[in-house]
Amino acid sequence: MALSETARRNHDELFPGHVSTLAVTDPELIEIFDNFAFDEVLGYGNLDTRTRLMVQLASMIACQAVGEYRVMLGAALTVGLTPIEAKEIVYQAVPYVGMAKVFDFIHATNDVLTARGIQLPLEGQSTTTPETRADKGLAVQKEIVGAVRIDQMYAAAAPDDVHFQRFLSANCFGDHYTRTGIDVRTRELLTFAMLISMGGCEPQARGHVAANLNVGNERGVLLSVITQLLPFIGYPRTLNALAVIDEVIKA
Repeated sequence: MALSETARRNHDELFPGHVSTLAVTDPELIEIFDNFAFDEVLGYGNLDTRTRLMVQLASMIACQAVGEYRVMLGAALTVGLTPIEAKEIVYQAVPYVGMAKVFDFIHATNDVLTARGIQLPLEGQSTTTPETRADKGLAVQKEIVGAVRIDQMYAAAAPDDVHFQRFLSANCFGDHYTRTGIDVRTRELLTFAMLISMGGCEPQARGHVAANLNVGNERGVLLSVITQLLPFIGYPRTLNALAVIDEVIKA
């Protein structure tokens, strides 16, 4: 099987002048993968290159694929992802994937950025204070998820576990979704990508399908996301994600 001209062109856009070591040691597999991921799959959907790479990077964090993440982060920076956007993808992963799993990706991101001569730390993107994070978080949470739904979640919480709802409002939304550098609409796509890539998070994925709709990411956008993640997360998790989308949004 030969590498298609389309796959070669799309691959060279991300990795100009680079010859993969796997193309030397495992040429048949790389031809199959590159023809699929950089030709066939790219023919579907409406994601621009930067958005596609952003959701793929978020997915790789969720999958714990730090080696592939380093490679794809370099590609994303090559085609215009900003250092602040790169950092915000990693920061957005913390409340969903957990710091224990994100830790190595923070260092990987720092390594890639400093190798390109980018001085750290970058300009801060926080818009809240310890005094405002809870109120601002609750406001953006209601904007994304829906005020009625959030009020129901608080009302349904038992006295000994209502603190989890407060943590969601102040920490997940107040500390993270209120940050600048990436808009809320894109953050919701990143969150959806992480949830479906981790596996076992279908209840949360359903909620974030609805949240994506609320911020303007329609069914076609979500289908585009899972299509572009397919070569990296495999068919089982992709088909689970498709089932979640179909459950929430009828075709």
